[in-house]
Formats: sequence, structure tokens, C-alpha cells
Amino acid sequence: MVFRLSLSGPFREFLSAFVAAVGRLDKSLSPADTVTRLRAHKFVPSDAIYIVHLIFASFWLVIMQVPSFPSKLLIPILFAIGLFVPFTSQFFFPAIPVFAWLLAFYTNRFIPTDYRPSVHVVLLPTLETVLYGANISDILTRFTHPILDVIAWVPYGVVHYTFPIILALLLWIYRPALAVKTWAKTLGYMNLTGVLIQIILPCAAPWYELIYGLTPAQYGIPGSPGGLARIDALFGGDGYERAFGNSPLVFGAFPSLHAAWATLGALFVSHFWPAAGRAAWIYVGVLYWSTMYLTHHYLIDVVGGACLATAFFYLFMPDELQGQARWGSSDPGSARSKYEQYDLESRHHGGLMGIDEFTTGSELSEDDEEDNIMYRSPNPGPGPQPLSSSSHAPSKKPSVQNGRTSNGRAHRHTASIAGLIRADERSEGWSPIGNKGFVFPPISG
Repeated sequence: MVFRLSLSGPFREFLSAFVAAVGRLDKSLSPADTVTRLRAHKFVPSDAIYIVHLIFASFWLVIMQVPSFPSKLLIPILFAIGLFVPFTSQFFFPAIPVFAWLLAFYTNRFIPTDYRPSVHVVLLPTLETVLYGANISDILTRFTHPILDVIAWVPYGVVHYTFPIILALLLWIYRPALAVKTWAKTLGYMNLTGVLIQIILPCAAPWYELIYGLTPAQYGIPGSPGGLARIDALFGGDGYERAFGNSPLVFGAFPSLHAAWATLGALFVSHFWPAAGRAAWIYVGVLYWSTMYLTHHYLIDVVGGACLATAFFYLFMPDELQGQARWGSSDPGSARSKYEQYDLESRHHGGLMGIDEFTTGSELSEDDEEDNIMYRSPNPGPGPQPLSSSSHAPSKKPSVQNGRTSNGRAHRHTASIAGLIRADERSEGWSPIGNKGFVFPPISG
């Protein structure tokens, strides 16, 4: 018996797009190719950021105690190999900001206490009460229930860690190559900025106030899972207790990077998949609530994380990913007509074209004028033929007879901007734009 795997439409499209994305990867394993590209690269002032990365990485490696010397030297050695091998470099190089954030997040625990600023315990609850009239996060924690615990746990403890990876995969498969690179760069620099703020301005989370009150905090205090301890008890484990107890950044309440991750992800989803934007923002709203319900953040932390994400989104989103360019050619639903491709206005319903479709307020570049979509007269017959670089090439379009195509559909008149601009400079053929405005085509005798 022969079994055949039947793939549904969406899964088949995903598999085809994934195979195409894999096919676009650089399969070279020769570092010489990377050296050649590096020599051909024209350095610009913005490349100086990698010098800053090198300085920061050197600092973190020097103070790093686990792993100890010389074992920790394997980190820069392996990373350098990953950068010089073309196959791995296409993943490692765009992710440099992400690696910089991870290195700073892990190694900040080794900063000597004498060089650390004092932990702020009263600052956040005071600001929240002043700005919002009450301690909102405290109000949200007064009533708990196992069902609410699970609803809060799913976005905060599960989706939060998988969403950025899934979004990166979808951007890599369905959107232009620049999209996933922009996601990695924006997420990495946003998190790195957030961690540096948390190091410079350490603040205690609501769980500290519930356990220790408003007494001064010491850096030796272990972290707490807060409301996630109820999830450990519900499932009979201690995963969150161990994870948060060993956190390298215990007093990193402000800004909330949970809120920042979710906000940035929703902004990217809304930008590249507008139809899915509503679902993404519903997830964001639930996560905002869960950060306070689980006693990990104050409301002001959430607002700070959301503002940080919004600022980085608009700061790092390049012009090349604005407008129609954001869809890319690999999106199954983004097939563009020639009107969209050449920036033409669409026809009116019914197949007729309006007068204002023959007018334009801008001019095309010389490259656009060379596009092979010249004007076709609506009155074919004897007489001068329109100028076209492919006038002698056999046509693959249906023949036109008495205003109708051979397949029975009405003939669809098409004019390109290239054929309409500078009409008075045309030496032959009829143009709808003359020296005195719109003119009708000549009537054949």
C-alpha cells in the first residue's frame, strides 16, 4: 500500500516558500569569499558602530568570571569563525546587536558592587501613584485565580520567548531579505539599550515590595518568579523558580522588555501583515496586563517599554521597506499588476479610463522611460504605428478584433506614463496629450 502525504494549501505555500528561502542562502564555506567581500566593501561612517561593539565585547569578556580564563576565549574565537564562514556569516552578522545584548545581559552580574548605583525601591511605585492616581499594578494583583494565572502565563512565560523567533522565520521566508535583518537589528539594539538603562537605573519589581516591603535592596538578593510561582505549583515543577532565582539582572524592572518585545513585534506584524495586526495587538494588551498581574512590572515599566519599542521601530525602519516594497516578491498575496509595478493609477470599474488617468504631476527617470510598455493606440489600423522597441517581436497577447479580444473579453486599453510624458516630443504616432491639452485620435478614412 502506498501512502501519499496530502498537503493543505497554506502549508504547501509555506513549504514552497521555505524551500525557496533556503535556495537563496549562500552555501559557501570558504572564508576567502568573506575576505574578498570585505576588501570590496566601501566603508561608511555608520560602520564605526562595529568598533563600539568590539570595545563593549572586550569589556564584558574582561570582567566575565564564568566561564573563566582561558575557557572564555572560546567565545570570541567561535564568533569570529562564524563571521568568516560565508554560510554562517549571513546569520551571525545581522545578529551582532542581538549577541551584544545577550552578552551584556549575562555579564552585568560580574560588575563589582562598589561600581553599581543604588537600587531604587520607592521610585517606581511613587511615580505610578503620582502619574496614574493609584498603584495600578497592586490593584491588579489583589485577586488571583488559576484560570487567570494560566491566561497570564501563556503570553508572559511561553509566547514571549517564541514570538521573536517565529516572526524572524516568517520575515525571512515571506518578506524581502532586508526585513529580517531590520528585525534583528531593531530587536538587538532595543534590548541592549533597555539592559543598559536597567544597569544604570536599577529598580525593584512589585514582587520585591510584596516580599520585603520598601526596605533598601541589596544586589545579593536572588530574583523571584512572582506570580509564576503559582504556575510552578500548578504543574508541579520549579522551572520558573530556578530561572528567575538565577537571573543575572534582578533589578531590571524599568523599562519592561516584555512589553517592549511584544510592542515591537506587533508593530512589525502590522507593518508587514496588516490583516494580522489586530490579533497581534490583542496579544500585546493581554501581555501588558500579565506583566502586572504576575507582579513583575509596574504600569510605568510597561509604558516605558512600549515607548522604547515604538521609538526604535520608527528609528530603524528603512525607507526601502516602506510602501509596496515591504511586501517583497515572495509573498503569495502580493502579486502586483503593471499599474502598481509602474506606479500607474488603476482603471475605473467597467474597463473605461477617465480623463484624469491621462494626466500626471511628476516625471519619470530615464530608466523608467526605457521600460518596454509603450503606448498602444485604441484605434489600430493603417497609419503610423506607435514607437516600441519590440514592435517587430511576435506578440503573445490575444488578437484584437472589432474592439474585443479573441477570448471574448473587452479590449483593455493600456497606457504607460512613459508613453504619456513629453508627448509633444514624439516625432510620429498619435498621443492623447498634445500641445493644447487632450486631443482625440485621428479617424481612419
